[in-house]
Amino acid sequence: MSTPDDKPLKMFLIPCSCGTTFTVAENYDRQGTAWSRYLTCPNCEKRHDPKNRLLQLGYQSDGFWKVDKC
Repeated sequence: MSTPDDKPLKMFLIPCSCGTTFTVAENYDRQGTAWSRYLTCPNCEKRHDPKNRLLQLGYQSDGFWKVDKC
């Protein structure tokens, strides 16, 4: 049972044009330098700026995931 203090479940995803989607931590942009924020796709090694590609999914009480922010 959830309480008002519970944080909603969220996932932060980066889609790549090669078809791979990979996750990042919620605080990915609060660590390191501006250059280190570019993430490498684990499949094709393309570099992505998460600020331009980040999908935020939130878990809905109905039992499914929904895009919260793009």
